Amino acid sequence: MGHVVVIGAGQAGSSCVAKLRNSGFDGKITLIGAETAPPYQRPPLSKAYLLGEMELERLYLRPLSFYQDQNITMILGDPVHSVDASSKTVIVGKQVLTYDDLVLATGSNPRRLPASIGGDLGGVYVVRTLNDVDSMEPEFTEDKRVLIIGGGYIGLEAAAVAAKKGLKVTLVEMADRILQRVACPETSDFFRNLHQSHGVEIVEGVGLDRLTGDGRVSGAVLSDGREIEVDFAIVGVGITPSIELAEMAGCTIENGIRTDAQGATSVDGIWAAGDCASFPYRGGRIRLESVPNAIDQAELVAENIMGAAKDYVAKPWFWSDQFDVKLQIAGLNIGYDSVVTRAGDKAGDASFWYYKGDELLAVDAANEPRAFMVGKRLIESGKSPAKERVGDLSVELKSLLK
Repeated sequence: MGHVVVIGAGQAGSSCVAKLRNSGFDGKITLIGAETAPPYQRPPLSKAYLLGEMELERLYLRPLSFYQDQNITMILGDPVHSVDASSKTVIVGKQVLTYDDLVLATGSNPRRLPASIGGDLGGVYVVRTLNDVDSMEPEFTEDKRVLIIGGGYIGLEAAAVAAKKGLKVTLVEMADRILQRVACPETSDFFRNLHQSHGVEIVEGVGLDRLTGDGRVSGAVLSDGREIEVDFAIVGVGITPSIELAEMAGCTIENGIRTDAQGATSVDGIWAAGDCASFPYRGGRIRLESVPNAIDQAELVAENIMGAAKDYVAKPWFWSDQFDVKLQIAGLNIGYDSVVTRAGDKAGDASFWYYKGDELLAVDAANEPRAFMVGKRLIESGKSPAKERVGDLSVELKSLLK
């Protein structure tokens, strides 16, 4: 049945090759990863793994024996040098591989600070790979001063781990509030209060002017002129889709690698899935950075390589763990114009329900798993309960489904 080459040994790549075998594909499969580690979970890197609560082997998505038993060839630790769509070849290391179908599951890259403002100083880290986290882990010792640059989920998760380990944490967000790009003011307020209650200093509406130090970071100058001393810094200012190989192959790029509803790119025989792929969604086009999307999209591509001809129907959901709070997010809040807050069963817990007019778009549930599940079911079924009922605690959550 030919040769399927999958570039990117992350969640999407691993899911794709597993689904191919589970769907009865008996041809050759090659999975290529730039890192030396086999496919592993990324979300625990900045949480349980960094805290020392998860062993390395538990990060692995599947045991190494799985790939051997399923006759899946893995090439790890070598970057792909080129993709030639006309000859259907991939060069990795010193090998030239010929493919029948190629899946780009190349993921995304963290944005880094420019060298001109100290981004290349020692002690400046990003959180993306196992090597990133292993490199910064020795810095996490009590009373060290860490500067977190960026108040998105990655920055807040890193801040939570640092505070739990007894570090002195300052988080700087240049926007007016943390989580401004991805969440409503109510969710921002919730997490600001949470972090401040654990001793994290949050500075909003102020950017980083530059990091300072002689070879290694020792301080920072903020855009308001404030100077602070730091022992190390973590940059969490977003990610960009990894599109270089897709461009080399001639694929159309549109906020990532553009695919149709079935995961096919503009180039025959090349597919894309995961963080790197943009796809049709509700009359528009989106790119989702989440584990569930990486799994579902990659499995769909595997089925379509086998001839299923299925369209991808995204069911967006996400999560974030900070201190003792698990945030679960259902849906996409793009275009919301109002938010209903529903208090939780325990003091301090809450859920935030996003509406556009009378349509329910998304739910942020902080330590409220029932609200998450009900909200997720409502959104996926296209149902929108009246706002008054959502905010009324005398109304049982389950009754919102009726």
